[in-house]
Amino acid sequence: MRFSSLLELGKLCEDESMSIGQLMITEQARESEQSSEAVFEQMAGYYGVMKEAVQKGLMDKPNSRSGLTGGDAGRVKAYADHKVPSLGIVAARALSYALAVSEVNASMGRIIATPTAGSCGIIPGVFVSMQERFGWEDELLVHGLFAAGAIGYVIANNSFISGAEGGCQAEVGSAIGMAAGALTEMRGGTPEQAIHAVGLALKNCLGLICDPVAGLVEIPCIVRNGFGAVTALAAADMALAGVTSVIPSDEVIGVMLEVGSNMPERHRETAKGGLAQTPTGRKIMKELDRKGPST
Repeated sequence: MRFSSLLELGKLCEDESMSIGQLMITEQARESEQSSEAVFEQMAGYYGVMKEAVQKGLMDKPNSRSGLTGGDAGRVKAYADHKVPSLGIVAARALSYALAVSEVNASMGRIIATPTAGSCGIIPGVFVSMQERFGWEDELLVHGLFAAGAIGYVIANNSFISGAEGGCQAEVGSAIGMAAGALTEMRGGTPEQAIHAVGLALKNCLGLICDPVAGLVEIPCIVRNGFGAVTALAAADMALAGVTSVIPSDEVIGVMLEVGSNMPERHRETAKGGLAQTPTGRKIMKELDRKGPST
């Protein structure tokens, strides 16, 4: 890639009069030695899987192999459709869609890791709910995925996207930043505004630990995906309104690296600390150990 930072990414977009998504398509085609049409078609396939996962999670209401989670996406969707959600109907649907995809993941269904399986619900939750709201064609959403990919590329190469390395800030936080930046662009924001959205989103996630109960990507991972989708919407709206990240987004990514590097091991996906080691968390682990492997 011709960029290694968000600053360089924004400068390239400005110099070549391209959106982040357009630039990333060009870069990916060059890197893979394929046509732009071929890489676009591949990404379109990924978006199709995301939409399928949303529908599967809502319609089938899958339970996880452990039996610990399942059905919450449907509960939130029903509440949003029949009550008056505090978030408003659109944000509540984004929340429910993110939960749906995460529940499909926990039930061993097919998802797209964005950027990881543990954070797989955030981008689909944001994208599918916004597509429904604004009536967007799939083509725009696929461009949005390329924008998200460019942002994720910078984060991955300058910090972490793995909870085992940097805590949940690296998984859910990165996904929120990717979704926020991409949504800003899809709604007509400039590359500069999209990059500010990334910084605004990541600042709100710094220090978030990875503490999966019983070592499973379920509790609290699934609900964090739901909250993450809502945070991405908020960050995009701030950026579109003209709010800027006073600390440049690249520097925020650097802080995520610093914080993650200094995070205790017990708070980095080991299930040795945090919620995993509460009395209830330990009880759940003992019960699952007693039952043995799921079939």
